[in-house]
Amino acid sequence: MSKKIFTEYEIEILKDNKYVKRIGPKGITYTDEMKHFTMAEMENGLLSSEIFEKAGFDISILGANRVYSSVKRWKAAYKKSGVMGLQDTRKKGSGRPLARQLSLEEQLERKEAKIKFLEVQLELQKKLDMIERGVYIHKHTKRKK
Repeated sequence: MSKKIFTEYEIEILKDNKYVKRIGPKGITYTDEMKHFTMAEMENGLLSSEIFEKAGFDISILGANRVYSSVKRWKAAYKKSGVMGLQDTRKKGSGRPLARQLSLEEQLERKEAKIKFLEVQLELQKKLDMIERGVYIHKHTKRKK
């Protein structure tokens, strides 16, 4: 990740570009279309900075290192997985807790799932304890009389 922090003015300029998916002070996310455009233009022999300028970006705002690193990353992904490697696979808001309040039904479902999980976990622990003590005998094992 680049150390360059975008100013509010730079963010507004970059936000207007059709190839920008998301932009914040510390980073920029490009559209899949930009990645495809970049790979196509590389086939025509253009350099990273020329491709970004052709796409309407100001290299002085982005920084040459950010441009070069992005293209290098996309090239590696394209080489490894083809066009599928260029797709953004991140989910929206993954890993973050819900900002909204859960309905009573949703809360109940989650609590019931947690109870079921804990019951199964407890049952497993009991079996492990019995095995350690040598008490547990498998139900399918027949004893000789």
